[in-house]
Amino acid sequence: MPLIRVSLRRGKPAAYRKAILEGLYEAMRETFDVPEGDRFMVVTEHDADDFVYDPNYLGIKRSDDLVIIQLTISNTRPRAQKQKLYRRIVERLTENPGLRAEDIFINLVEVLPENWSFGHGVAQYVK
Repeated sequence: MPLIRVSLRRGKPAAYRKAILEGLYEAMRETFDVPEGDRFMVVTEHDADDFVYDPNYLGIKRSDDLVIIQLTISNTRPRAQKQKLYRRIVERLTENPGLRAEDIFINLVEVLPENWSFGHGVAQYVK
């Protein structure tokens, strides 16, 4: 159950933001075996003064269209599967809504399965 947070500069249309979320969801379904309907996603828009990044860090030429994607996931997937996810996200988001690969920043935060409660104050993944 990934929890996805997307941060970007303010001003993109709703269809653009929706395309990002849809692309992320489809990439997770294709590479992470995320079940249908497992959608917990938030988009946060920021004014320029509140969205700070290095436009050349590690030699990658970023623009103001940078999208920062943070996925909180259970620590159950191997490195190769994570790398497939990164590639598929970039493929999906360059296709729609047309992001540049350089403007897609992805960060995974891994937590133990016991760190999730989907409601009712119960840790549903604890057996």
